[in-house]
Amino acid sequence: MSSTWGEKVKISIFGESHGNGIGVVIDGLPSGYKIDIDKVLCQMARRAPGKDKTATPRKESDTPKILSGMLSDTTTGAPLCAVIQNTNTKSGDYNGLLDCPRPGHSDYPAFVKYGGFNDIRGGGHFSGRLTAPIVFAGAICRQILESKGISIAAHISSIADVYDDEFDSVNTDLSLIKRLNNSSFALINESVELKMREAVEEARMSLDSVGGTVECIITGVQAGFGEPMFGGVEGVISSIIFGIPAVKGIEFGKGFELTKMRGSQSNDSFCYNGENVVTKTNNCGGILGGITNGMPIVFKTAIKPTPSIAKEQDTVNLVTKENARLSVHGRHDPCIVPRAVPVIEAAAAVAIMNIL
Repeated sequence: MSSTWGEKVKISIFGESHGNGIGVVIDGLPSGYKIDIDKVLCQMARRAPGKDKTATPRKESDTPKILSGMLSDTTTGAPLCAVIQNTNTKSGDYNGLLDCPRPGHSDYPAFVKYGGFNDIRGGGHFSGRLTAPIVFAGAICRQILESKGISIAAHISSIADVYDDEFDSVNTDLSLIKRLNNSSFALINESVELKMREAVEEARMSLDSVGGTVECIITGVQAGFGEPMFGGVEGVISSIIFGIPAVKGIEFGKGFELTKMRGSQSNDSFCYNGENVVTKTNNCGGILGGITNGMPIVFKTAIKPTPSIAKEQDTVNLVTKENARLSVHGRHDPCIVPRAVPVIEAAAAVAIMNIL
């Protein structure tokens, strides 16, 4: 398995959903950076399951145990390793899934690739549980970035057909970024929360699930970063974002909306703001030619509906080679989007560490 990402700052994710534990090794971190562990735990708590009906009832403390790379809460420059124990597993819920793969899951292609030896319990290494180590790595990286004046925030852009407001990608409110960084149901317009929760609850009561989108913004990155053609900023960010389970799409700036515009509408006009060159709009999402232009980097990620649903679905029995019906048991999120927000932020932080 290729579960290592990055060139300058590398992360290696290990473990399975129902194994003894999961974790990450971060290699390439600079030494001498004081890390606020309480801030790290705050980010872990935002992703952790079991908080409300939009998430799985599985409860895990997600408290990382740091084994190396930090002394007196300060990075040493050595590989930083952290382990998170799995304490609340119900593996019996996954009996039989090697025979009858779940629609929408990696069960069947992983069965073929690994000859049926992959750990199917809770999705094994393919589980969303493996995003907890990503959040830990991102929580470390974002504190280093913040010392350089770089901030990252994301919010629930949509759930089903309910939409939040979008970021002001030209004049970003830093107080909004701080509020979102501490929210477990991150919204710009908090008045839409009830409608979003109602959409999730309706799906849950129908034994189903819903998806949505997450919008992320990165401020404080100066112009001139990125390595075209194949090391451009969009490519670097996208490659780690697509490592997050359930991600099926990404767009930068106005993305696909640009296809409906003329050049005169989509182009971001330049002007001087004091001594700095800025753009009047930010349709490009802060990136031109794969290189940062000094404006906030903005991208939106598509999160598919949770594939594990109690509603009966068509599948196959790989042993009898017959068609079959399957109802997935166990504890699953009717909507993964709220918990995906801190994961997107964390992945973005690791990406920017590499880009810089």
